[in-house]
Amino acid sequence: MDYGKSGAPKSTKGTPKFNPHKTPSKDAAQSESKAALLARMKAAAAKKASD
Repeated sequence: MDYGKSGAPKSTKGTPKFNPHKTPSKDAAQSESKAALLARMKAAAAKKASD
């Protein structure tokens, strides 16, 4: 019996253990907060420029 042939096949080296297409991006949650931050910064800059 060849024990090397039994079990799950070995994954190739250097491949990620997660599927990046299925996992949500960390930037997706931050993009909304980044937009809000940018709006606040622009409002503050406009207020400072008008003073």
